[in-house]
Amino acid sequence: MTDVLTDEIARFVRAVGPDPDETLIEMDEYAAAEGFPHVGPEVGAFLRFVARLSDPKRIFEFGSGYGYSAYWFADALPDDGEIVLTEVDEDELELAREYMAAGGYDGLTAYELGDAMETIDRYEGPFDVVLIDHQKERYADAFEAVRSKVPVGGVVVADNAITASVVDFDRLLEWAAGGSPTTVNEHTQGVIDYLETVRADPAFETVVVPLGEGIAVSYRVE
Repeated sequence: MTDVLTDEIARFVRAVGPDPDETLIEMDEYAAAEGFPHVGPEVGAFLRFVARLSDPKRIFEFGSGYGYSAYWFADALPDDGEIVLTEVDEDELELAREYMAAGGYDGLTAYELGDAMETIDRYEGPFDVVLIDHQKERYADAFEAVRSKVPVGGVVVADNAITASVVDFDRLLEWAAGGSPTTVNEHTQGVIDYLETVRADPAFETVVVPLGEGIAVSYRVE
């Protein structure tokens, strides 16, 4: 995990934000022990905050891992809400089920094992909040697959919008300055393609927030 913030600022943001419950603390410890690249408490708290502002009934995740971001999101849902987790790793999805149940969110959760791109085709909208956090080269395709299912006032969030172990920030900077970077790996090109796609869509307004590894937040305005 390559955080944008310095360790000192990250600690400050974490201290000012909401305190994680015991299950989230356990999930953070799992990520540290296993080297799992989760979004971390600073981004998790921000995701829940964004969800609360959207007053969501339904949330969809492209890539859920062991349920860390979903756990944060779930607390923003009403008792009759729904969050759809997608994951290709059966063991990770089962662990997500255990954590969501521990937090009392199992009844809100649909667990989908397999390709998120195939899963979204089986679901009708609307989805008030969408998280894109799977293969970077498929980010733009994920947005195109879900955009019509996001209502006005809904939000699409993409992780790794600034950096990651597989994303080259120098190439992103070159692109942002108006250049056409060469020798770009597929992960970095995927982030570039995604940002170009959401910025060119007049129905969405996009900002990049420098938390974690960077998150792009796209709000549907029309």
